Amino acid sequence: MATLSVKNPTLLDLATRTDPDGSIAAVVEILAETNEILDEMTWVEGNLTTGHKTSIRTGLPTPTWRKMYGGVQPSKSTTVQVTDNTGMLEAYSEVDKALADLNNNTAEFRLSEDRPHIEGMNQEIADTLFFGNETTEPEAFTGFGPRFNDNSGPANADNIIDGGGSGSDNASIWLVGWSEQTVHGIIPKGSKAGIQVEDLGRVTIEDADGSNGRMEAYRTHYRWDAGLTVRDWRYVVRIANIDKSLLSRVFTSGDFSTGANLPDLMLQAVRLLPSIASVRPSFYMSRDIATWIARQTSAMGQGGLVSLDQVAADMRFTERFHGIPMRRVDVLAADEAQVS
Repeated sequence: MATLSVKNPTLLDLATRTDPDGSIAAVVEILAETNEILDEMTWVEGNLTTGHKTSIRTGLPTPTWRKMYGGVQPSKSTTVQVTDNTGMLEAYSEVDKALADLNNNTAEFRLSEDRPHIEGMNQEIADTLFFGNETTEPEAFTGFGPRFNDNSGPANADNIIDGGGSGSDNASIWLVGWSEQTVHGIIPKGSKAGIQVEDLGRVTIEDADGSNGRMEAYRTHYRWDAGLTVRDWRYVVRIANIDKSLLSRVFTSGDFSTGANLPDLMLQAVRLLPSIASVRPSFYMSRDIATWIARQTSAMGQGGLVSLDQVAADMRFTERFHGIPMRRVDVLAADEAQVS
């Protein structure tokens, strides 16, 4: 499927544009290997120092059927402005200098400490993208979950598909059409994209042992400023209430014996997107749900719905449903309450 990569910059695209020496890009590549949502997200620099203000059209002008010698009343569209905030995610790494200097491999040892810190921040950003809520955690940003958590009231309830589960062990599949005009991540105005890693060098740790002792250490600071904007809710679809315990691959009389028919629900989700011509669409799900999709399409005799192809730039493989990438997001493995 063709995508407009120029208009839909990923985190790696944005990082390479803002840091000519490539140091940030190397870190972003590590992130892309551990969390697939970063492969497809569009990122935009916000127009505010702490977020992004978006004008959303809420109504169209009303035309008039005019008769001869009749008048036409002027009309106009209506808009509303919405501000999305960004959060500052930070961490420090401190390693004993003597330990890091063993065998003269200081740089390699410190890199081994960088990776778990980066992975921890990556998982926190992924979790916040789906479950972050400024109402309960003002320091973070609001993710998709709180925005698509009511299938009876707001307009975007039309894009919540009920998978039929009513218990507390439900899962969701998300379909997002990324672009600068629909849905995108945001970084604060004037800031850099992705994780910023700063080597603070050798420092003296005071009270290292709890008894006023001191220790020489190497310190690294990590920071990631990020947020989320949903400019057009029509480009986000949530397939909610998938009861994981009821999923089945016993297919008779046109449906599965118990639980949700995942391929059918995903087809409905694709049809809800107004267009896929100018966006970067992707499905997001846990590993278990992705496995069930493959098993159910096979049981239906429709295994061709899910394809597997190799990304030309590297050795990774991508699963696709009707040509749309299926991305694994481990935080979506958590049990969810029923969306009602």
